[in-house]
Amino acid sequence: MSTNRETTPGSRRRSPITTIAALAAVLVLGIAACGPSAGPIGTPATPPATVGPSGPVPSDTVPTGEPTLAPSESPSGEPGETESPSAGPTATPAPTGTMLVRAYYVIMGGTGGDAGLVPVLRTVPKTTAVATAAMNALLAGTVDVEWSWDQPITTAIPEGTLLNSVVIDNKIATVDLSGTFDDGGGSTGMFYRLAQVVYTLTQFSTVDKVVFELDGAPVDVFSAEGIILDHPMGRADFRDQLPPIFVDRPAFGAAIGNPAVVSGLANVFEATFRVELYDAKQNMIADQQVMASCGTGCWGKFKAEVPYTVAKGQWGTLRVFDLSAKDGTPENVVDYRVWLTP
Repeated sequence: MSTNRETTPGSRRRSPITTIAALAAVLVLGIAACGPSAGPIGTPATPPATVGPSGPVPSDTVPTGEPTLAPSESPSGEPGETESPSAGPTATPAPTGTMLVRAYYVIMGGTGGDAGLVPVLRTVPKTTAVATAAMNALLAGTVDVEWSWDQPITTAIPEGTLLNSVVIDNKIATVDLSGTFDDGGGSTGMFYRLAQVVYTLTQFSTVDKVVFELDGAPVDVFSAEGIILDHPMGRADFRDQLPPIFVDRPAFGAAIGNPAVVSGLANVFEATFRVELYDAKQNMIADQQVMASCGTGCWGKFKAEVPYTVAKGQWGTLRVFDLSAKDGTPENVVDYRVWLTP
């Protein structure tokens, strides 16, 4: 039995995002909406279906000349099956002396879209205390380009929350947070903040489950909402906090490579949905039907290889959505900012 203790000073950057009350209001609006999302690139198209083959697995990399947002492109497994991010050759590796970690936030649902967890990559100083680094990155909040996106990315974790320590033992991470983590918000926000921590810590192969503490005291019942945490929590405990089409890779702001490898989990009608890519001028450059391993009431894995053509590197949009079983209109629409590669 080995124990890996990671500690961190009680400090963090202030997050520029809205309050938890505002977050809850936006979440309710996003989840309640029911029409198709026009977004910045119009209504999703519905051309003839084509199924893409599985392909190579690029690594986490930073878009060339675009250090603000880092990318991610390894495959996603079932919740609880995780991988450590690693630099690779498909774009620009993290600068010397730094490394990439994932932080999971909440992407707002636009009209016809659903709110849910979304990964972003953060470049942090290189350290062996990777879980601590990832948690500190998560607590630091989102950046302007994420918050100002058409479907804004925000956090359910209260501003001022501090990380006291992370202890990893037998693939269980015990995370000790300041009491602020328990402040404010309704049940929706409370579940999201727990899910953000669990997904952020279980990105590493050394962590399968998470136990919560507040200022050193074990938490069995979380918040005034009475959320029961009487066992180590894994990704499967927070599937309700995922959008119906959960794109785990690429991350928001990723350099997606070419062909793009898109992977994650989905729970949609007949396990079928669409992936579209748009260039910087909002021209559609790829459209593909994708099928998950399970659907219509169950979560299934998916991985698709999506080729596209652009003349030069540029920011574009990755869009996922499925078609309503009732009338065939687009639903569960989520757009991600991605770096396109010639």
